[in-house]
Amino acid sequence: MIQPLPIIAEPSKPRKPRPRLGVFKFASCDGCQLSLLDCEDQLLDVAEKVEIAFFREATRRPLEGTFDVALVEGSISNSEQEAAIRDVRARSRFLVCLGACASHGGIQALRNQSKSEELIRIVYADPSTIELLDQSHPASAYVPVDLELPGCPINKDQLIEVLAWTLAGARPMIHRHALCLECKRRGLVCVLVARGEPCLGPATSTGCGAICMSYDRPCFGCYGPAEKPNASALAARLAELGAAPDAIRRLFQTFYATAPDFQKASRIHDGTRV
Repeated sequence: MIQPLPIIAEPSKPRKPRPRLGVFKFASCDGCQLSLLDCEDQLLDVAEKVEIAFFREATRRPLEGTFDVALVEGSISNSEQEAAIRDVRARSRFLVCLGACASHGGIQALRNQSKSEELIRIVYADPSTIELLDQSHPASAYVPVDLELPGCPINKDQLIEVLAWTLAGARPMIHRHALCLECKRRGLVCVLVARGEPCLGPATSTGCGAICMSYDRPCFGCYGPAEKPNASALAARLAELGAAPDAIRRLFQTFYATAPDFQKASRIHDGTRV
């Protein structure tokens, strides 16, 4: 009688380790990290493809090992954060700055125009407990950055797209054309042309989906300068429409006050030339 051949099980292939993702916070409001958490179902899909190795907003895992992708929120405002961003860069293969704070210093960089010591005395009961660098700087002032995702806060759909491109081994593409094009696509009435309201749309990067304009409000520039924004020409046009110099300065000195194009446009109207 012929005996049947034994069934030999194929050796199981070792599972390929998932890319490690780290999310890091510096001086910020947490808005960009919350945008990541707001991805909900999309975030679950991401979690299946990556190992969320460090994210204090969502997990209790300690900081250890290296990361394939590091997402950085917030500006660098003290010496402890300066050392931390250098450590994050050393641990990470690909570093992405999330939002205005990480890429340009954000709202807190407004203190760069004043003396920090005076501001600390106004805000804090005991100024001696506060340790700050002379100015608030973006991550790129200290380490090489691979990609900057604009916004205050960022667009969650753009973030998911960036993660998908990165995990596929491709260079993410961030559109930087003026927001006006987005308004035209959506058929929105231009508040600058139709009503003469001060709108930063012609100089501001796309990405938000023209949210403010869809509610009949002007753009406040929270996605930063578009590619070749010509912000100075826009500032001149706002002055022609009757905007006061102080109002023009405030428009350009908010979310992206340290962006060179916005900085130049604002200084033209306080008598300063750059």
